[in-house]
Amino acid sequence: MKAHIENSITIKASIESVWIVLSDFNKYPDWSPTIKQFFSIPSVGQRSKVRLEQSKGPSMTMNPLFLNITPLKELRWKGSLIVPGLFDGEHYFILEKKSDHETVLTQGEYFSGVLIYFFRKMIYGVTYNDFKSFNVALKEQVENRNIL
Repeated sequence: MKAHIENSITIKASIESVWIVLSDFNKYPDWSPTIKQFFSIPSVGQRSKVRLEQSKGPSMTMNPLFLNITPLKELRWKGSLIVPGLFDGEHYFILEKKSDHETVLTQGEYFSGVLIYFFRKMIYGVTYNDFKSFNVALKEQVENRNIL
C-alpha cells in the first residue's frame, strides 16, 4: 500500500535565501516546529539521525539515508520504521524560483509499506498539518531574516 502527501507555500524571498535557511541544519531547533534536530550534517549517500516531533503524537528519532542535497533545488531522504518495508517514507523539499524575490517551497512524502493502512489517518491528518506548520515556520524564518 502507498500514500502521498504534499504541501506548497510561496515565500517572498530569493531562492538563495530560502536555501540558506533550509540547509542550515544546526538552526532547526531555533525555529522548526517538527524537525527538531539533525545529529550530524547530512550528506548524500550517508545516514544522519533526525529527531522529529509531531504536533499530536509521539516524537521519534530516525536515521534516514540522504538521497539528494542539491543546493537551491532539493533536499531528499528516505527512512524506515524499524525495518524497511514495514513503514517507509521518502521525504522531500523542492525549491522553485518563481521570481527574483519569490520562491515556492514544496514539501512532501511518499509512504509505502505494510503498515500504511493503519497510519492513513495520521498521514492525511496530523502529518499533513505538520508539513503545513513547518512550511509556514520556514516562510516566517526566511522572510524575517531578509538574508538576500
